[in-house]
Amino acid sequence: MSRTERPAADAPAPVAAGVLSLRGIRRAFGDHVVLRGIDLDVAPHEVVALVGASGSGKSTLLRTVNLLEPIDDGVILLGGADVSDPRVDADRVRARIGVVFQHYNLFPHLSVLDNVTLASRLVHRVPRADAERRGLELLASIGLADFARSFPDRLSGGQQQRAAIVRAIATEPELLLLDEVTSALDPELVGEVLALVRSLAEGGTTIIMATHEMAFAREVADRVVFLDAGRIIEDAPAREFFEAPRHARTREFLARFRGV
Repeated sequence: MSRTERPAADAPAPVAAGVLSLRGIRRAFGDHVVLRGIDLDVAPHEVVALVGASGSGKSTLLRTVNLLEPIDDGVILLGGADVSDPRVDADRVRARIGVVFQHYNLFPHLSVLDNVTLASRLVHRVPRADAERRGLELLASIGLADFARSFPDRLSGGQQQRAAIVRAIATEPELLLLDEVTSALDPELVGEVLALVRSLAEGGTTIIMATHEMAFAREVADRVVFLDAGRIIEDAPAREFFEAPRHARTREFLARFRGV
């Protein structure tokens, strides 16, 4: 079914119990097809790791989930409701999803606390005092309370990325998307960011994370999804994925990470 053939419905009744369901997601840039019919379900409190080589479609898939990238075909269900209908208010959908990209994207002219509380205050209309109270609690939980009134350039890369993650969870989103959140960091800063992601996973946050950190995916993810040339080649529980991959292409990919 094409994107223009969808029946009219601004707020369809829920049809699935999961946090997220993708059905037949296709995305192309001209003649270059990036996503080729992706089907994926994510349950509440589940952590799903997307792995694959550069150009496999991981980042594009996350961007389609957050409606930052339009899809050419398929359906995106968030909480059982179709949010991929072009008539849906994309900003209202994005307000339900937390996103952290490779680069921190903190606003340089705002303090760390203002960065963390911005969406709560402007999008969710939380009173400033309440938003700042929660923001300070979150910053204290990751050791950044002393930097709350500082500008982002006072923080190291790892601290900025942790602040960006806290900003994403400050509104208590239904789903957290993490796009290679350690790839722009110096190796010595990676651990502190992964520790925060681990704590969020242990706390029950529903997460889809694109990552090249195979050991971390094995440790933290409930499931690992391997993308290759825009297709899901393998989708399995993390232990099974790493210890007994079913597909030759998966085994070939994992051979690059011996010792994981």
